[in-house]
Amino acid sequence: MSNIIQLLPDAIANQIAAGEVVQRPASALKELLENAVDAGATHIQVVIKDAGKQLIQVIDNGKGMSATDARMSFERHATSKIRTSQDLFAIRTFGFRGEALASIAAVAQVELKTRQTETELGTLIQIEGSEVKKQEPVAVPVGTSVAMKNLFFNVPARRNFLKSNPVEMRHIVDEFQRVALSYPEVAFSLFQQDLEVFSLPSGKLSQRIVSLFGKSYQGQLVPCNEETLHVNVKGYIGKPENAKKTRGEQFFFVNNRYIKSSYLHHAVSSAFGGLIQNDQFPFYVLFLDIDPAHIDINVHPTKTEIKFDDERTVYAVIRSAVKQALGAHHVMSALDFSLDVNFQENWASNPDTKVQVDREYSYKTFNTPEFKKSSVSGWERLFEGNFTPTPSAAQNSEEDPEFLTFPSRATSDESRFLIPPQESEATGTTFQVELSYIIAQMSTGLLIVDQQSAHERILYDRYLRQLQSSQGASQQCLFPPTVQLNAGDFALVMDMLPELYSLGFIVEEFGKDTVLIQGVPADVQVKNEKELFEGLVEQFKNFKNELSLDKRENLARSLSRRASIKKGQKLNPQEMETLVGQLFASQNPNYSPAGNKTFVKLDLSSIHSFFGK
Repeated sequence: MSNIIQLLPDAIANQIAAGEVVQRPASALKELLENAVDAGATHIQVVIKDAGKQLIQVIDNGKGMSATDARMSFERHATSKIRTSQDLFAIRTFGFRGEALASIAAVAQVELKTRQTETELGTLIQIEGSEVKKQEPVAVPVGTSVAMKNLFFNVPARRNFLKSNPVEMRHIVDEFQRVALSYPEVAFSLFQQDLEVFSLPSGKLSQRIVSLFGKSYQGQLVPCNEETLHVNVKGYIGKPENAKKTRGEQFFFVNNRYIKSSYLHHAVSSAFGGLIQNDQFPFYVLFLDIDPAHIDINVHPTKTEIKFDDERTVYAVIRSAVKQALGAHHVMSALDFSLDVNFQENWASNPDTKVQVDREYSYKTFNTPEFKKSSVSGWERLFEGNFTPTPSAAQNSEEDPEFLTFPSRATSDESRFLIPPQESEATGTTFQVELSYIIAQMSTGLLIVDQQSAHERILYDRYLRQLQSSQGASQQCLFPPTVQLNAGDFALVMDMLPELYSLGFIVEEFGKDTVLIQGVPADVQVKNEKELFEGLVEQFKNFKNELSLDKRENLARSLSRRASIKKGQKLNPQEMETLVGQLFASQNPNYSPAGNKTFVKLDLSSIHSFFGK
């Protein structure tokens, strides 16, 4: 039987390796940026065309390469970062595998220009599909320029799997931000289609954060600093009131390398315990400085996952550092020891605190009745039928309406809760409970409707129809607000413009990373158009991270969540009846878009069983 195992050619082996390293244009940009930082550059310029599909060029003023090194850099497993296996336990640079340039050259057309300080002429190398097309001397500035053109030109299937330009541009911006945050002392600039998107001068970390994410972050940064024998933590965290319901602004850097770690993220979230909701994510940019011998970064080809030899200690240090930063800058709420509800004299003299304490201990409207003094206890008199109403309830006449009062000793000083008889009687078959649930009477029992979930279902069905028919009514804004977005969110909004128009939004581009809201959907009761739009974008990103939905369904679900009636909103009987009617006109009235129940039926047999009938 003949031998069937053979050694793959270098071109095929490089394409296989490229599948792990270069997944999309952003992956290639990450590798090129990290190489530029490792070269000691103080200024790095990035040029993007067609969201990286046509061109990604990275120009740096680093130390450059010789002609031999320039040629060797495109060979597999060729690197200047390590020499022996022991060097793997002392890595301080980004790259060390020697696969990046070889993988990029296997699936793109690459042009490299480089020159060292001590040489007069540099080197030009052109490679297509791992095949060297040209190598010659050329006059270039000191540093290196790598231009990657026509990504996946020789792998059409991979190119077809790339997303739309706005989506790919968002990933490019994300990678650019991570590298720019890790080295604030290096100046960065990013150009897209010959337009400058970012111009980041060298400076402090706080200045770099504000330059990347906007001036609104200037007032929410809380410095965080903790030094221990095992690990040092420094950076900034955001204030609790600025936490968002979407991920994406949480950055961990270990020895200046960006990493992803849900375990360490939990350490930060637990430090915010009680200050933010469970579904919110605080902003943070934290740098961990640790001995490379205690970590292993050779875990994944993207090098965004690392292992610690003592992960629990790192967890505890991060949690302690964040807690200390929140407390030191008076972010955490302080306890008020002057208020002791066990002694009446402490709060009865203060009208504001008295109202708050009374509200907590009033048991709402269900208070213990007062009884006349007798040898028989109050509960015994109640069952004997000898209940005597209080004077406020007994002193009534035909002219004065009868009022029912339920006082208690704890609330004897506050005003009585009076119920006129015409209001105590049934005013209709539909009413609200806790301003959250609608109770509707049926012939067979009661219907309990969750008003927020029900309205989400109604709006979701409506918005889906509008997105399919591209017909959404719009109301013009009297004073159109402007919304400034970060580069990633701006690209996302530009990608959603046709769908936004179908829903009734009229959004126009208004300068760099800024949009103008000319109109909003006509059926949305909105007080703040800017807040509605920003909430819609955040909700869209949240669903995009958690669920696998297409763009239209995600947008319909996001807007229905933001525009729906919330718990605690008072409705009149007509609004309640309309909401119930529209709910049961839906194709799927049983569940909200999130899968929660919208209503519960309580039939008469169940009600009778409560009372043993």
